[in-house]
Amino acid sequence: MATTYTHDTLQPATKPTFYFVGVTTGKSSIRRVFPAWAQELGLGDIEMVGIDLAVHAPRDHYRRVVEFLKQDPLSLGGLVTTHKIDLYREAGDLFDSVDPLAELMGEVSCLAKRDGRLEASAKDPFSSGHSLDAFIPDGHFASTGAELFIMGAGGSAIAIDWYLGQSGRGADRPSRTVVSNRSTPRLTRFQEVHEQAGNEVPLDIVHTPNPADNDAVLKTLSPGAVVINATGLGKDAPGSPLTDAAVFPDGALVWDLNYRGDLIFLDQARAQETERSLHVEDGWVYFIHGWTQVISEVFQIDIPTSGPAFDRLAEIAGAAR
Repeated sequence: MATTYTHDTLQPATKPTFYFVGVTTGKSSIRRVFPAWAQELGLGDIEMVGIDLAVHAPRDHYRRVVEFLKQDPLSLGGLVTTHKIDLYREAGDLFDSVDPLAELMGEVSCLAKRDGRLEASAKDPFSSGHSLDAFIPDGHFASTGAELFIMGAGGSAIAIDWYLGQSGRGADRPSRTVVSNRSTPRLTRFQEVHEQAGNEVPLDIVHTPNPADNDAVLKTLSPGAVVINATGLGKDAPGSPLTDAAVFPDGALVWDLNYRGDLIFLDQARAQETERSLHVEDGWVYFIHGWTQVISEVFQIDIPTSGPAFDRLAEIAGAAR
């Protein structure tokens, strides 16, 4: 049976161990996928252990987890999901080094040990970018003038905004980005990172305490808009950021970062898929890119982001999903 700890049940590793810091880690497909990937990648006898923390856990819970990983000799590192911003804010001073993107975005998704040092980095800008490139046609924003609407203002949302707003994309950037959230502090932080990154895409931040508020934003979008559920609703908590009365823009590209949970947001989009010519994506490809990016960093191996080797890992993951 896969091992799962909480902040107060952590035990020293008895063999090289790779961690997954999340909310309900025991339900993730990675618990079945990782052993098969470890064999395929030749990682050796590595154990995967989950660490479950409550959403927005107390400061001392985050610090206990980071101190444990830093001090335990056989703990190699890990991936952080829901807690990327909270863990960085509450325990960032415990890291021995932080990469520039993690520092800019105020979030950490990868923890890796190097000669006893604990290094923190942000992999979401790359894993979300590879995932977006897999379903958004080349030149989509430049040819349609489409907008980007992200529900949720956490670490994944910040990374997506950064990736699609890079000046190197030229005209192929959203004509406008709208980000919504149920609380205002994260919206403020999102806007700060958007500005600090030099993102020239016009940004609207919208406080949406109720799902009907997101429905109202949908009505303002033009055809072909990219609409993303980055709230965690559907996985970390039940529900959807939209009501069943929400109407997606014609031709919208709809992405739910989740691949497990009640996935009500996906159901709402799929109900309109044919009528409104939607393209609907779940978070499975994002799951694969997110994990392979972190495994590559922790175990210091090269994992391609496309091609036969990546396809083989995707095939293995699909068989264990």
